[in-house]
Amino acid sequence: MRNVNRGLASRSRIIETMEKGKTRTVDISERSGLTESCVSHHLKLLLKQRVVSSAPVGRGNRWTLTKYGQERLG
Repeated sequence: MRNVNRGLASRSRIIETMEKGKTRTVDISERSGLTESCVSHHLKLLLKQRVVSSAPVGRGNRWTLTKYGQERLG
């Protein structure tokens, strides 16, 4: 994945927000300060890299970090 600075910063904010327990796109958006479309876009990229997983709940998805998303870099 190309890690353009803005994209890397956005994905980092999303992962940090998810570590605090937020699992819906709307909640992640509100807590991270990113738009819902930005969060949705980056969650789909993270899904392809298997950093997050999703499960349908009601009209949306519940996103969770996988073991790859929870690993800390040194």
